[in-house]
Amino acid sequence: MCNPFPEEPAGNACRRLVSILNSEQCLDFARDNGQRTTSGERNPRLSVSYLFRPGNGQMFGVLVCRDSAGNYVELKAFSGQYNGVWNVPGWVPPLLDTDAYNRQVSQDDPEIQELTRQIRALECLPEDSSRAMLESLRRRRRILSRESLRYIYNLYRFPCLNGHTATFESLLPGFASGRVLPPAGTGDCCAPKLLGAAFSRGLHPVSLAEIFYGSPPVSGNRIPGQLYPPCREKCGLVLPGMLGLNIVYRDEHIVVVDKPAGLLSVPGRGEENKDCIVSRLRILYPDCISQPSVHRLDMDTSGLMVLAFTAFAHRELSRQFMERTVYKEYEALLRGRCSGEAGGDASGLVRKKGRIELPFRLDVENRPRQVYDEQYGKTGITDWYFVSYERCSETVCSDKVLTRIRFIPRTGRTHQLRLHAMHQKGLGAAIQGDRLYGTRLPGERLMLHAALLRFIHPVSGDIMTFESPVPF
Repeated sequence: MCNPFPEEPAGNACRRLVSILNSEQCLDFARDNGQRTTSGERNPRLSVSYLFRPGNGQMFGVLVCRDSAGNYVELKAFSGQYNGVWNVPGWVPPLLDTDAYNRQVSQDDPEIQELTRQIRALECLPEDSSRAMLESLRRRRRILSRESLRYIYNLYRFPCLNGHTATFESLLPGFASGRVLPPAGTGDCCAPKLLGAAFSRGLHPVSLAEIFYGSPPVSGNRIPGQLYPPCREKCGLVLPGMLGLNIVYRDEHIVVVDKPAGLLSVPGRGEENKDCIVSRLRILYPDCISQPSVHRLDMDTSGLMVLAFTAFAHRELSRQFMERTVYKEYEALLRGRCSGEAGGDASGLVRKKGRIELPFRLDVENRPRQVYDEQYGKTGITDWYFVSYERCSETVCSDKVLTRIRFIPRTGRTHQLRLHAMHQKGLGAAIQGDRLYGTRLPGERLMLHAALLRFIHPVSGDIMTFESPVPF
């Protein structure tokens, strides 16, 4: 995933840390108060020789922060445990209760290991005579391992930038129901440990970097001495919740974020509507300009947004949106088959693609709803193409069919895609979960996602293309 903060000066601090480890030959070279330990005080398990056994190298990270007085503070971390040790003086602590973790492991591991021993013994016997018992043991081991992991993951606490504390239940949809478990080691990487320590201490992150140190892994996906951004498969699950933003790309001029459904793009009226992409961005990056937004998504819509850090970048991006040179694609699920003039016919068949041009304006008696108006409306233009039909229950749609559509807006009118989907002169089928132009059932969200965004970088002139996985 994208590093949410500049790599330097934390990258230089990582290189200095490696030099210290080479010199001191141990991790416990300092107490928590920063004073040096003597050789007699050091734990042999924390010798760096452990890292140079085949495949034992680890990630190490540094987070440079500012405190409330403006002073710089450096925090350092190692990924996971170090040779079976969770806590080392001078390094940030893990994000779980290690005593509870050790109790659970000591309780469950003997049974899991015994089941593994029995399974291996049966695997050596003829398949016909052992199949039923083998499957029973494997199922028992699978259930026990999953229950043990769920207990352990429930021990994690993630301090967040907004002062709240997140858990896997709040960060990972499906965890509470037991359907989803995060990959092994999620929450143990350097980045979440460092950010958790910073937020719990009231420090503001400035720069983040991670470096690989020790013997390279068998997979060969890490090179000793090289800097790496936070990993996508694990850190990508927890950092967006900790930071309040899912950052897809960032440099000194612009940032691209993946907005969740239900969050405003810009502040609304009233204190209850202050939380939004812009306010979160300015908290995370205090040096950002006061008005970084150059476009917006409806609160109910998810997907990609680009924002500017500088006045120059804001001006150049705004010009591209005004001149309609920014290319966007949205994906939507429509309730039922398209029956409107632009997308269907009397038989209910959907055309493969088309263009919708409809004039509409604000319904002043029912804000923020838009209404079709040939006399006073401004024309919105949308290209679209059919992706697929998808089955659903009769509760979701009476004919048990949803239609997946890709929209390419050529103009940027308020609620343009939602109205073009719903109106009979458009596709004639409202987007699933649309509370303004259709129906929202309990537990539904608006099934509209900004999936692709392409523009010219305001400074480099490079063509920037970003894609976001469709979450439905």
